Amino acid sequence: MIRLSGISFGYGPGRQVFEGLDFSLREGERAGLIGSNGSGKTTLFHIVMGLLRPQAGTVEVFGKRAETEDDFRRVREQVGLLFQDPDDQLFCPTVVEDVAFGPLNLGLPRAQVRAVVAETLGRLGLEGFEERVTFRLSGGEKRLVSLATVLAMRPRVLLLDEPTAGLDEETTARIVRVLRAPGLSYLIISHDRDFLAQVADTTYRLKGGRINLAQIGPASLDTSCGVRLA
Repeated sequence: MIRLSGISFGYGPGRQVFEGLDFSLREGERAGLIGSNGSGKTTLFHIVMGLLRPQAGTVEVFGKRAETEDDFRRVREQVGLLFQDPDDQLFCPTVVEDVAFGPLNLGLPRAQVRAVVAETLGRLGLEGFEERVTFRLSGGEKRLVSLATVLAMRPRVLLLDEPTAGLDEETTARIVRVLRAPGLSYLIISHDRDFLAQVADTTYRLKGGRINLAQIGPASLDTSCGVRLA
């Protein structure tokens, strides 16, 4: 589904992140990605989505090379990215507007969008949140609503950046149930080894600009709008 070949990227002199990085995610794969802070995990996601462009190498998504903004626009319609900071994801006044925004922009009929919003909020235990003002939500509630905006797009693959950061055990368990549903493919950045053990069949470690298989264990983790539906 996703193939990165020979990726090189840096933020300037002395800030090289990747040099010839290769990585692929297969259909049906449920994978975790671990690594120390600053190792490039979020940068990797942003390269896949075209939010950052590599200095060398190729990005291939669903069998097609992505190079231009039009290419990446199609990628973003099929790959769901959950940002690490929910405030980067939520921009509409209310929850229902934020969750409906993506499906409406895909051209779905409003009646279908209403059904998608209701089903998605229900999966995450957010019934009754439709008219809540997003900036007044708690940090955990914002994270759940951010995930709802991604799931409502019905993406073919998910890239989730620290989806359980700051969440309590009950809410984390709710997300685990959602992710263990059949048919999902995803790559999840997380420092929570217990969470990854529940949702990831494969775990990769990003270190020194390279990605390798990792084992989950005590020493395995580095510790270092105006949308209207009526």
